[in-house]
Amino acid sequence: MHAAFFLLLGASVARFLLRHPGEPRTPWVIALSIALALLYVLGPAVGATQPPATDTRATRATGATGAARATHPPSRLLWLGLVVATWVVLVVLAPSFAWCAVPLFFTALRTLPPRAAIVLVALLTVFVVIAQLRLATAFDPNLLLAPPAVAALATAVFVHMERQAQAQRALIDDLIRTRRELAATERREGTLAERQRLSMEIHDTLAQNLSSQQMLLQAADRTWETDQATARAHVRTATGIAARGLAEARRLVHDLAPAELAGGAGLADALRALDAGPDIEVRFHLEGSPAPLPDRVQSALLRIAQGALANIREHSGARTAALTLSFLGDQVVLDIADDGHGFAEPRAATAQRGHGLPAMRARVRQLGGTLTIESTPGEGTVLSAAIPLEPAP
Repeated sequence: MHAAFFLLLGASVARFLLRHPGEPRTPWVIALSIALALLYVLGPAVGATQPPATDTRATRATGATGAARATHPPSRLLWLGLVVATWVVLVVLAPSFAWCAVPLFFTALRTLPPRAAIVLVALLTVFVVIAQLRLATAFDPNLLLAPPAVAALATAVFVHMERQAQAQRALIDDLIRTRRELAATERREGTLAERQRLSMEIHDTLAQNLSSQQMLLQAADRTWETDQATARAHVRTATGIAARGLAEARRLVHDLAPAELAGGAGLADALRALDAGPDIEVRFHLEGSPAPLPDRVQSALLRIAQGALANIREHSGARTAALTLSFLGDQVVLDIADDGHGFAEPRAATAQRGHGLPAMRARVRQLGGTLTIESTPGEGTVLSAAIPLEPAP
């Protein structure tokens, strides 16, 4: 549509110069043509079209199919008024510029509310008809019928496109909401399934073992004074059951540990294997002399790294991320840095990022450590988790 406007404007200028060379109005026509072109070019700078907020439920309930109503700043309306006024003056001086109104139809329909836009299109159409009749040497019905037909076609095409865009926005909103609901449902089902599995495991192993121990110890207590040999046998049997229960409890705890740390894999290897998606390069650095870490410390640092990489992927716009694991003797420090756009107010950014950062702080706090975040707009973000270690014997 922009190309059509400038093509019609250039053709009108060329037609005027060829048919009316050297007339007193020629400088005014050229100046107004340049002004109209500049005003049209400045259109995007004074406020772009803002798509309307789509209420899918209201659209379905009312069956509305009309064009969506866009919102525009006052400067956009002022710009449209200047464009139309310049074009009107230009057509008064040179009626051949009338057909430049066709692209202006779409501009009016995009900028104004539907009723006001249709009124403006009708006025422009009347002006085009008058201009064409001025140019004609004899009455021609086509000059009276063609402009309204073109205006009606342009309006119908625009309204149809707006309806399609509104339906597409509603469909996209439905798809996004359905995807979120499906993801939440799957998470709930997964949580319930895991809780059921754990409850069955605990009932079938630990609870049964504890029940057996209770019965054996009660039997030993009853026979301790009369039959010490039997009582000691009950105690030995209860001790064996307790040992098996302890082994089973350790197995359950091991099953709940991160899969990346299963099979004796160290924290460094698990961090080295992490990634943040195909568009982000993740680098790992190890500093200091590695020392054995408690399982809960390894698990917490791995989960923090995974959460930080997820935040980098979703929010930072970064291309690279660096993970640095440092052993400093009395503490272990994990730094996650990215080259994203950063943010100016860490507290506000933390509040907007859901449960990721609060969960990280909770993990570090449970281990007596600290979590710090440093960020500068345009220079990325650095997240640092420091956890103290017990001194070696």
